[in-house]
Amino acid sequence: MDPFLVLLHSVSTGLSNDELTELKFLCRGRVGKRKLERVHSGLDLFNVLLEQNELDSEHTELLRELLVSLRRQDLLQRLDNFEAGAAGRAPPEERDLRAAFDIICDNVGKDWRRLARHLKVTDAKIDAIEEKYPRNLTEQVRESLRVWKSTKTEDATVSHLVRVLRACQLNLVADLIVEHQQARGLENENENESCRGGGDSISVSLTSWDSDGPALGAPW
Repeated sequence: MDPFLVLLHSVSTGLSNDELTELKFLCRGRVGKRKLERVHSGLDLFNVLLEQNELDSEHTELLRELLVSLRRQDLLQRLDNFEAGAAGRAPPEERDLRAAFDIICDNVGKDWRRLARHLKVTDAKIDAIEEKYPRNLTEQVRESLRVWKSTKTEDATVSHLVRVLRACQLNLVADLIVEHQQARGLENENENESCRGGGDSISVSLTSWDSDGPALGAPW
């Protein structure tokens, strides 16, 4: 079963009638009036957004924005868990970048505007982010990083983030990201060593499978 559809079903069942009404109001600029009149549940609304390509498993920004507006931290946690699982299934470079985003969101704080400007996020975008998440500093930071990533797809790398953080004098945050990268590298090396060790043990066990029997390649 598609994990994203499971998430949407879970969110839908957690919505009250008043919250659904609020979400429909917030989506008026994206969904036509007639379609909204036929929306009677969260799933109805999500289906419309899926059909209009406003929402999918790779682009959950709108869902996050809607849940933030409801101040439903429990539902946001479900979204965080889904995104963490998606990160685990993503390529190594994508996982590293998401991990760097998490570190920045946890440690940058009010300096995010300075970081965003060094990442070439425009002042207009920064103002829009502040309006979108007026009382949620963590989401302001994360949204600025999403904007940077979406406009700098080829240059959106962990090494680039580290360089910009150091240029902003945010060396502690840069060091935390580098330490995480080094730890990941050691984990990968240990996993590779374990795999190689397992292969050797299998090879040995095959050659010594039956010491009383004929040698490998000899006739029975």
